[in-house]
Amino acid sequence: MTFMLMQLRHLLPDRGTLVALAIGAFAMSPAVAQNPGDAEIVAAKAAFDRGDAAKLAAIAPRVQDHVLAPYVALWQIELALDTVDAETVHVYLRQWAATPMADRLAVDWLKSRARRGDWTGFSIEYPPRAAPDTELTCDAIQYHRQRDGDAALLDAKPLWFTGQSTPDACEPLFAELIARKLITADDRSLRVRLAIEAGNQRLARNLADALPGDARVKSAEFSAIDRDPQRALAHGQFHWKAPAGRMLALYALERAARADAGNAHEAWLKCRDRLPDADRAYGNARIAFLGARQLDPGANAWYREADLDRQDSDERAWHVRAALRAGDWPAVLAAVEALPAELAGDAAWRYWRARALDKAGRASEAAPLYAALSGEYSFYGILAAEAIGKRPVALSKPAPPTTVWLVDFGARTDVQRVVKLAQLDMRQESIREWARVIQGLPDDSLLMAAEFARRAGLPDRSINTADRTLARHDFNLRYPTPFEAQFLAAAQTNNVEAPLLYGIARQESRFVANIVSSAGAMGLMQLMPPTARWVSKQLNRTDYRADAITDVGVNSQFGAFYLKYWMDRLDGQAALAAAAYNAGPGRAQAWRPSEPLEGAIWVETIPFNETRDYVKKVMANTMFYARALAPRDAPYVSLTERLGTIRPRNPAAAVARNG
Repeated sequence: MTFMLMQLRHLLPDRGTLVALAIGAFAMSPAVAQNPGDAEIVAAKAAFDRGDAAKLAAIAPRVQDHVLAPYVALWQIELALDTVDAETVHVYLRQWAATPMADRLAVDWLKSRARRGDWTGFSIEYPPRAAPDTELTCDAIQYHRQRDGDAALLDAKPLWFTGQSTPDACEPLFAELIARKLITADDRSLRVRLAIEAGNQRLARNLADALPGDARVKSAEFSAIDRDPQRALAHGQFHWKAPAGRMLALYALERAARADAGNAHEAWLKCRDRLPDADRAYGNARIAFLGARQLDPGANAWYREADLDRQDSDERAWHVRAALRAGDWPAVLAAVEALPAELAGDAAWRYWRARALDKAGRASEAAPLYAALSGEYSFYGILAAEAIGKRPVALSKPAPPTTVWLVDFGARTDVQRVVKLAQLDMRQESIREWARVIQGLPDDSLLMAAEFARRAGLPDRSINTADRTLARHDFNLRYPTPFEAQFLAAAQTNNVEAPLLYGIARQESRFVANIVSSAGAMGLMQLMPPTARWVSKQLNRTDYRADAITDVGVNSQFGAFYLKYWMDRLDGQAALAAAAYNAGPGRAQAWRPSEPLEGAIWVETIPFNETRDYVKKVMANTMFYARALAPRDAPYVSLTERLGTIRPRNPAAAVARNG
């Protein structure tokens, strides 16, 4: 326990003084306060990133008493992993057991032993503390094979069936399985298909070029189709009786449909009967799926010809969405009820099943589904509550930590590492450490840890931790309102709802003011520098400087302006504006329907998984913030009303079509 924390314990009888000290204990503790050693840690991390072992070795003795000294030791070992002595590694793993640092080193050490063929060393640390990745799984199979014989080979076969490239450690196993015909020619062709579906063209070509006999497809044959897939499909000049010809035909279908499913479907109808039943069913499923992802009005009908048994989970989910977009409620119900078990329990499909049952006049069956969902604090939980005439109620039952609890928790070295890593902008390491800190905690402890994180200046960890509770919740922690003066001013100046602005900021940054994404988006509202410059010109801000982008006042004002700009051009629709904020206004416009469409259906049929999830969360956030920020007597504005009806981009054109 640090001297400062000992002092805090000594002051326990003086409650007022103790509370004041505890609130700031995290910053005052010598382990986490800013100190000269911090600069050395930052320099050590930079040396590690450069692979500069000499520089790292020079720094290490100077930071041996720093709370992050274990990271410096880890970085030294990692840079010398193939030559470091085993005892050094084992000592580190024992000393820092049950930490993310040890988890990482254990996996990397095992991989190093496997690369060197040191199976004795491998056996000492296997299995690792953390779940193995694909590379280590293949290493383990090689270890078991040399220990137990070739029976272990079959454990590698399931790893073959992926559209992604696999680690080098897996390749000898696959080669042996192929040589023994345990991975068959059909298995090899299936992986080519998976790679094509995943858009992994290089892998698909390499695999296809290695296929045996008349199944082999040369890279040049793929290239010929790539020049004009639609034309290749329409002409249909394939060797239909040969496996290679059929693979090329389906490749042309995939490539053409990705560009324009409607045109590809016309060409497909003219040639599909030349394929065997299995290939034709596969092609029908792919074009229905790709058409649904493109929001093609014909996709719902195309799904009627697809063999559901041959569809994966994603294809089946888009079957529901295609039916929703078409307003075909019997098809919605049939598609939802055909979903595999791993999808059927998802809130989205439970809600749409209830809606479809309602539409079918089976309200008594829909009611319990709505009722169960209405207790969930989510996009579909809110919609379900409204469907049965209820207002969603967010009942908080806080678990305020005691001063002693805060002091004890803050004294933990793992918690101190979390805070220090965050201070030194080692965000991912801090997140991993925090995940271990809160792993398996009950609701009360999660809420107290969330409060600690809030006071320690870790709003992202505070929110994410409060979000994890199952039965006892604190919505002030889940939906905090930091920087309230700046957000309310930005909302008022730009005539944007403050709850919506908060809803977007919560999703974008979790209120970490200086956060920078991997793409370069910055600050609370995650603005790209070119966007910030554009906004500054629109606002005639001649005083704007690039380094001001993370300033809370500037960032909230610019984000509110940008949001309002697109809301004005998107019929004032919050869901459309949120989609534009995440995926860009061009995509949001392109996703608009040809006919007016219920807002909830439009959200569910957003083609990008990330944007669909983002819009749902932003809209749910907005509902909770509306409750937190509005006066008690303010009228309730439902989520259904906020979503409204999404109209075509050019309503006049739709009227003319229907005239």
